[in-house]
Amino acid sequence: MGSPPSSLQEAQRGRAASHSRALTLPSALHFASSLLLTRAGATVHEACTFDDTSEGAVHYFYDESGVRRSYTFGLAGGGYENPVGQQGEQAANGAWDRHSHSSSFHSTDVPEAAGSLNLLQPRPVVLQGMQVRRVPLEIPEFDLLDQDSLHESQEQTLMEEAPPRAQHSYKYWLLPGRWTSVRYERLALLALLDRTRGLVENILGVGLSSLVAFLGYLLLLKGFFTDIWVFQFCLVIASCQYSLLKSVQPDAASPMHGHNWVIAYSRPVYFCICCLLIWLLDALGSAQPFPPVSLYGLTLFSASFFFCARDVATVFTLCFPFVFLLGLLPQVNTCLMYLLEQIDMHGFGGTAATSPLTAVFSLSRSLLAAALLYGFCLGAIKTPWPEQHVPVLFSVFCGLLVALSYHLSRQSSDPTVLWSLIRSKLFPELEERSLETARAEPPDPLPDKMRQSVREVLHSDLVMCVVIAVLTFAISASTVFIALKSVLGFVLYALAGAVGFFTHYLLPQLRKQLPWFCLSQPVLKPLEYSQYEVRGAAQVMWFEKLYAGLQCMEKYLIYPAVVLNALTVDAHTVVSHPDKFCLYCRALLMTVAGLKLLRSAFCCPPQQYLTLAFTVLLFHFDYPRLSQGFLLDYFLMSLLCSKLWDLLYKLRFVLTYIAPWQITWGSAFHAFAQPFAVPHSAMLFVQALLSALFSTPLNPLLGSAVFIMSYARPLKFWERDYNTKRVDHSNTRLVTQLDRNPGADDNNLNSIFYEHLTRSLQHTLCGDLVLGRWGNYGPGDCFVLASDYLNALVHLIEVGNGLVTFQLRGLEFRGTYCQQREVEAITEGVEEDEGCCCCEPGHLPRVLSFNAAFGQRWLAWEVTASKYVLEGYSISDNNAASMLQVFDLRKILITYYVKSIIYYVSRSPKLEAWLSHEGIATALRPVRAPGYADSDPTFSLSVDEDYDLRLSGLSLPSFCAVHLEWIQYCASRRGQPVDQDWNSPLVTLCFGLCVLGRRALGTASHSMSASLEPFLYGLHALFKGDFRITSPRDEWVFADMDLLHRVVAPGVRMALKLHQDHFTSPDEYEEPAALYDAIAANEERLVISHEGDPAWRSAILSNTPSLLALRHVLDDASDEYKIIMLNRRHLSFRVIKVNRECVRGLWAGQQQELVFLRNRNPERGSIQNAKQALRNMINSSCDQPLGYPIYVSPLTTSLAGSHPQLRALWGGPVSLGAIARWLLHSWERLHKGCGAGCNSGGNVDDSDCGGGGGGSGLTSLASNPPLAQPTPENTAGGGDQPLPPGPAWGPRPSLSGSGDGRPPPLLQWPPPRLPGPSPASPAPTEGPRPSRPPGPGLLSSEGPSGKWSLGGRKGLGGSEGEPASGSPKGSTPKSQAPLDLSLSPDINTDASPSRAAQDFPCLDGSAAESGTPTGALGDWPAPAEEQESPAAQPLLEHQY
Repeated sequence: MGSPPSSLQEAQRGRAASHSRALTLPSALHFASSLLLTRAGATVHEACTFDDTSEGAVHYFYDESGVRRSYTFGLAGGGYENPVGQQGEQAANGAWDRHSHSSSFHSTDVPEAAGSLNLLQPRPVVLQGMQVRRVPLEIPEFDLLDQDSLHESQEQTLMEEAPPRAQHSYKYWLLPGRWTSVRYERLALLALLDRTRGLVENILGVGLSSLVAFLGYLLLLKGFFTDIWVFQFCLVIASCQYSLLKSVQPDAASPMHGHNWVIAYSRPVYFCICCLLIWLLDALGSAQPFPPVSLYGLTLFSASFFFCARDVATVFTLCFPFVFLLGLLPQVNTCLMYLLEQIDMHGFGGTAATSPLTAVFSLSRSLLAAALLYGFCLGAIKTPWPEQHVPVLFSVFCGLLVALSYHLSRQSSDPTVLWSLIRSKLFPELEERSLETARAEPPDPLPDKMRQSVREVLHSDLVMCVVIAVLTFAISASTVFIALKSVLGFVLYALAGAVGFFTHYLLPQLRKQLPWFCLSQPVLKPLEYSQYEVRGAAQVMWFEKLYAGLQCMEKYLIYPAVVLNALTVDAHTVVSHPDKFCLYCRALLMTVAGLKLLRSAFCCPPQQYLTLAFTVLLFHFDYPRLSQGFLLDYFLMSLLCSKLWDLLYKLRFVLTYIAPWQITWGSAFHAFAQPFAVPHSAMLFVQALLSALFSTPLNPLLGSAVFIMSYARPLKFWERDYNTKRVDHSNTRLVTQLDRNPGADDNNLNSIFYEHLTRSLQHTLCGDLVLGRWGNYGPGDCFVLASDYLNALVHLIEVGNGLVTFQLRGLEFRGTYCQQREVEAITEGVEEDEGCCCCEPGHLPRVLSFNAAFGQRWLAWEVTASKYVLEGYSISDNNAASMLQVFDLRKILITYYVKSIIYYVSRSPKLEAWLSHEGIATALRPVRAPGYADSDPTFSLSVDEDYDLRLSGLSLPSFCAVHLEWIQYCASRRGQPVDQDWNSPLVTLCFGLCVLGRRALGTASHSMSASLEPFLYGLHALFKGDFRITSPRDEWVFADMDLLHRVVAPGVRMALKLHQDHFTSPDEYEEPAALYDAIAANEERLVISHEGDPAWRSAILSNTPSLLALRHVLDDASDEYKIIMLNRRHLSFRVIKVNRECVRGLWAGQQQELVFLRNRNPERGSIQNAKQALRNMINSSCDQPLGYPIYVSPLTTSLAGSHPQLRALWGGPVSLGAIARWLLHSWERLHKGCGAGCNSGGNVDDSDCGGGGGGSGLTSLASNPPLAQPTPENTAGGGDQPLPPGPAWGPRPSLSGSGDGRPPPLLQWPPPRLPGPSPASPAPTEGPRPSRPPGPGLLSSEGPSGKWSLGGRKGLGGSEGEPASGSPKGSTPKSQAPLDLSLSPDINTDASPSRAAQDFPCLDGSAAESGTPTGALGDWPAPAEEQESPAAQPLLEHQY
C-alpha cells in the first residue's frame, strides 16, 4: 500500500501545493485528503531507479490514453495507481523530458503538485505486461463525507474530454552533449529491444551483425541460392541480426529460467560458422589442393565429396528457423565444450570434461602429446627397416607412446588440484594469503587430502612411466612382434576375448542380485549378504581380488601387447610399401590411433573386449578386403561401437517407456499421444539414429510416448558451475537467526547427510568400482543408492585410470507419493512372485517365476548390489513434545540442567578468577542472607526440584539441600582444592548461575513455561544460544561472557542428552560418580550443537562418532520439535544401475517442458510415477528449479589410492622413497643371509642379530622365551660389561638361552649420556647380561616387510670393529656396531608395546621415529647418528 508523507510539515506543503488543483472538489473530499495526509505511516519518495520497488516509491508513466499517472508501491508488493491532474502538467513534462535519458528521477525535479492528488484518489493497480488495469477503490471508512457531492464530482471528471495522447521521446545519448530522440518510452523500448549490459556487448553485437551481413552478401554474390531460396536465406539473415537486438526469451535451447544473454549470440555465431564452412568447402572443391583418398571404399577429399558437404551445409543453414524452434543447437559455450570433449574422447581417448576451460586444457594436453609422438613415428617409418629387425627409433616411439598414454589416463581433466599443488610449491605466499582469508571458517580437510592424493599419483607416475617406457622399448626391440606376427596376433585376440568375457560379463552376472534375470539370488555373494544389519566395513572376497587382478592384467599386459603388435605390423607394412601410403598421413593416423586405443584400454577396460571381437570378426572374416590395417580398423570400430552402445541404450529406453502393458498415463495428453505415436515409429527410429550419432538425448515430449531429439550436451549434461553455498550462522544476520531459523526445514537440514555421503564416496567409490561392487561401469552411467531414508542419484562423469569424477544428487527424505512408490519398486524383492501368465504354478528354488523374469526384463534399471556397505550416519529423531509432555519429565530436564551447569562451573579453568571477581561476589552476596528467595514467576514447584515452598521461590538453603552433594563431588574431582561449604563462593556462584539459567529459559518461553509449546520454544532458543538477560539481578553475568558461553549454554545441551538417556535407564545417574563420568564421556565423544552452527557441519564432515541436536521443523502442515541423534556406522545400500539414456532423456524433457514450454503445473503428468523408468525420482533430481533435490554435490573426484582395502591389496604408491627403503631393506636381508651362510651351524634366524654362536652377536628374538626378571640361573657369564645404572633405567630382563646348548650371546646397548657430568665408565667385567623378550615391539625380528638386524651390519651400517659413538670406552666389542633406529623401516608402531619397550623407555616407537627419546628419558640427548656407507648415500638422497 502506498503511504503519504510522514511528517505534518510535508503534509501541509502537499495540501498547499494541491489547493489550486482541487478547487472543483467538494469540501468533504478536502477533509478526507487531510485525514489521509496526516495518517501517514511511511515516507513517500521518488523512485531511485526503475527497479526500485521499496515501500513508498513513486513511479511516473503514461497509460494507453496518454494520461500521465503515478504508481506508489506499498507493503508486500502492493500499491496504488494515481492519476496526475492537468494543472502542473507542463512542469511535469519538463521534468520528464529532462530525465528521459536517465533511469530515474530526482526529488528536486518532480513537481510538488503531484503529491496531494496522488493521495486523494488511490486506486489499486494490476500490471499485466505493458497494459495497466485500474480497479476503483471504495472508501467506506469516511462516513462523514458528502457522498452525493463526491459522486457528482466523479461523474463530472469522467465526462470531461480525454486529453490528447502525450507524445514523448526517449533521449538516447550518443556523444558528450549530443543525443537523439527516440519516439518510444522506456517500457516500450524494453519490449522491443534488449538492454545491453556494457560496452563489450555493444561491440560484440555490432561486430556479429556486420559479419552476418557481409557473409550473407558474399554467399548471395557467389550464387549459392536461387529463386525462392534467396528469400529464405534473407529471412535467415534477418532473424540472425534481429536476435542481436531482441533475443528469444526463453529459447528452446536455453538451460535456465529468465533472461539468458548467452543465447542471444547463438544464431549469428552458428550462421557465421555455416557460411564460412560453405565458402571453404566450395573453395576446396574447386581448387582440389590434394589428391583424393580412398578409405573403406569411400573416396574422401574429392571434388564431389566437398560439393556434397557444401550442399548439406547449405540446406542446414536454410533450415535455421526450424532448427532453432526445436532447439537442436545448444548455446555457444555448451557447443564449444561438447565439441572439444567429443574430439578429445573419440579422437585421443581422453576423459569427459567438467567445464569449457577443462575441455580446452584436456584437448591441448592430448594435442601436445600427439605432436611429441608424431615426430618419432614419422622418423621411424621414413627410414627403411632391416629384415626381421625393428629400428631403435620405432622402439623409442612405442615406449613413449605407452608411457604417455599411462600418464594421461591417470590425470583428471580438471587441473584445479594440480594447479593448487603447483601454486603451494612455487608461490607459497599466495597459499598463505588464501589461508588467512579462510581462517574464520572451520578448516576443511578435503583440499589437503586431494593435494596429497595427486602428489602420490605424480610420484608414482614419475617411476612407473620410466619403467613402462624401458620395458616397452625392450619388448619392441626384441622383434617378437615381427617374428611371430602370423600367430601372435590371434593368440592375443583370443586371450583378450576370453579374459574380457570372463571378467566383464560372467563375473558381473554372477554377482548381480538377479543373474541373467533368471535366478533370484546372486551366485557369488559378499560376506554381508546374509547379515540383517551391517556392523563393519565390507570384507574383500576372493572373487573381488580376482576381478581386480584380471582387470590389471587386461590394462597393463594384454591390450598394450595388442596395440604394440598392431603398431609394429602396420609400420612394417607401410615401410615395405612406401608408394602405397602417404607417410605423413599414416604416421598421424598411427600416432592418434595408438594414443586413443591405449588410453581407452587404461581408462575403461569393460568395453574393450567386445570392440576387439567385432574388429576381428568384421575385418578378418567378413570383409577382409576393406581392412586398412588392424590398428586403423580397431580405431574405427571403437568409434562405431560407442555409437552403437548409445543407440542400444536409446532403443531400450524407448521400448521400455512406451510398452503398452506397463505405460502409466500421467495426464489426458498422454492417453491422447499414445496411439498417435504408433504411426511415427519409423521417424522415431531415424531420430534415434541421429541422436546416437551426435550424442544427443532423446526425450519424451511432456512425458508422453512421443519422442523428439534435443540438443547435444556433454557428459556433464547440466550447464551449471556447482558451488554449493551452505546457510548457517556464519553467513546469516543475527536477527535472521533469532527471529526465524534460516532453512529451518527438514530438506535443508538433511542435506548435510548427503554431503557426508559424498565425502564417503570420494574415499571409496573408485576402489569399489575397481573391485566390481557396482558392476560394469562407464562414463555417463547413472546409479541410484537407496537405503532406509537416503535416496541419491550418482552420476559418473569422468572415468580414468584410478580416478572417477562423479556428482551426487540427494532426494528428499520424505518424498512425494510418486517417489515413495518408485522407492518401493527398487527395494522390494521379486522372489515371492509365483505367477506365470494368469496362474500361479510357483517356481523352482532360487529361480524367478515367469512373470517376475518377464517384468525384470522390461525395466530401465537393474539391481547390481543389494548390500553395498558405506560409512554414514544412522539418524533417529524423537518427538520432543512426547518426551516433555508431563511436568515430571520437565522437572527431570531442569534437574539435569542445573547439574550440568554445576559440572561445567567446576570444570572451568577460569573458576578461580570467577570466585575472586569483586563484581560477581558483590552481586551474589545478597543470596546468602537469611530468608532470601528469588520469587520469579517462572519458577514453580512443578518443574523445580529445589523450589522453596515456604519462601515461594528459589533459596540457597533449598538449593543446597538438593545439590550440595553434587557440588562437593564435582569439586573433589577438580585438581585444585576449592572451598565446598554451603555458603562458600563456589556454592553461591553455582546457585546464581542455576537461577540465571532457569530464568533465561522462562524468559525465552515468554513466562509461559507451564504450557508445553512455549516451554519447547524457550528450550530451543537456549539450545541454539539465544540467551536474553532481562532481569537486573542477572546482569552480573556480563562480567565475563564465558559464564554464558562455557557454562550455561553447554549445560542446557548436555541436559537434553542426559534426559534422553534417562528413558533407557532411569536410575543410572543417581550416583554422583556415574553422572560425572557420563557427562565427561559425552563431552569427549559426543557433539551437541544446533544444526545452524558451523560446528555441526564441521563435526559431521570430520566423522564425529555421535551428534545430537534439537530441531524445530516449521512446515505448512506441522510445527514440531525433534531431538535428532546421529551415530556413525556402516550403512547398507542397494545399488541400482539406471539406463543412462533414460536419465538424459527425462532430464532434457523436463528442461524443455519447464523452461521453453513454461508448464507450471505442479502435478504435471511428466513427473508422475513410472516404475519401469523411475520417472519421478529422475525428474526430481534435476537442477533446481526444474527438480527439487535437497542437495547437489559439486563435481567430486575419487582416487583409487584413497580406498583402504584396495591400498592394502595392491600396496602403497610406488615412489623413489619407497624404492630406496625397499633396496635398503633388501640389502640388510642379503647381509643377514650371507652372515648365516658363513657361520657353521647358524641359521637365518640367528643371523638376524648378527650371526649365530658365541657372544659374537644377538640371537634370534623369536627363539628366546620371555622371562620376567633376570636371575643368576638363566644368565651366563660373558666378557661384556653390565649396563650402567641410571635414574630412569629400571630392572633389565635377562637374555635366555636359545635351547640348543649354546651360550646366549650378549646384548650391547650403549645408553645415551645423562645431563651433567658423565659417570665413570666401569671396567669390562664378566657378569649377567640383560635379556630381550620376544614380542611385537621395537625389537621384534618380524616386521611388515620381513626381518631386520640390530647390529653388526657390515659395509652398510658401519665398519666392523669401530666402537659406538658416545658410548663408554671399552663398552662395545669390536664385533658389534650400535643400533641405528633411523634405518629400521620395519618397526611396527601400530602394535602394542612389548615388555622390551616398557623396560627400555628410550625404545618407544615414537621416539624411534622422531629421533628423540620419550618417557622418563625425554631429557636425554639423542645418540649420535650412525655414519652411513657411501653405497647407501645415493639411495637415501632420493627418499621423499
